[in-house]
Amino acid sequence: MAKQLTQEQHDAIAWMAQPKRGGKTYDELAEIIGVHRSTLFEWKKNPVFEAELKRQMVRNSQDKLPELIDSLSTIAIRDGNAAMAKLALQINGLLTDKVEVETKDDGSRDLDALMQRLSTIKRVKSDEAD
Repeated sequence: MAKQLTQEQHDAIAWMAQPKRGGKTYDELAEIIGVHRSTLFEWKKNPVFEAELKRQMVRNSQDKLPELIDSLSTIAIRDGNAAMAKLALQINGLLTDKVEVETKDDGSRDLDALMQRLSTIKRVKSDEAD
């Protein structure tokens, strides 16, 4: 069972998940929460704390996601940014990672012969399963 976070840790997460920590320094956050500054950095090393912090950042930014995705194509075109164009296409399912398959032969085999061989293998496997 995962260790539960304290109320102070949840308070820290609420601040730290905001852009620029809600405009607060770590010293100011520590004072608001009632802990030492070094405690905040220790909490950030805790995997449970870090996971909840990331979840809160996602929750905080979900309402901005449609605008972000919409802006990708504009940025890609305006700036000629290939990485942004690739990301926009991937998000919309128009681009997938390229998969290359190496063959052990010299490529001279006939496609029909390969299809027949695959059919035979499938039939044998099916017979073995029965």
